[in-house]
Amino acid sequence: MEVRLQTAPFDPGDLLSVFCAERRETGAVVSFTGLARADGGTTTTLWLEAYPGFTDLEIERLGRGTIARFSLQDLLVVHRIGAIEPGAPIVFVAAAAAQRRSAFEAVDQLMDYLKSRAPFWKKQSGPDGECWIEPTARDVADAARWD
Repeated sequence: MEVRLQTAPFDPGDLLSVFCAERRETGAVVSFTGLARADGGTTTTLWLEAYPGFTDLEIERLGRGTIARFSLQDLLVVHRIGAIEPGAPIVFVAAAAAQRRSAFEAVDQLMDYLKSRAPFWKKQSGPDGECWIEPTARDVADAARWD
């Protein structure tokens, strides 16, 4: 398992190619790429704050639980922090498993947890100023279905 928090942009295709290389016993790799949204022009920049040594350790803890629950062979999480423009990849999650269902469900669960439970602080900037973003009721409900 690998967790990376980074300010630099990333290419999801490159990450997926490297993650899939040399997998002779893997039956499925499922990935998810989340993009920053412009929200109809209300967001010109998304800001993500994290505390290295805290946020990454919490994501690792969530990832270890996902690996155990779905019997994964491997897991990769790359998450941007800092200023992110609309359309740019913000998060990439890939799960490798012997069977496809495990890989699909693992990525779904981990994204629900990242969206609602990972210690990130999100703020959007736009023409109307800045505002902090909290998990929505749907984000919380999506994560709760895995409990």
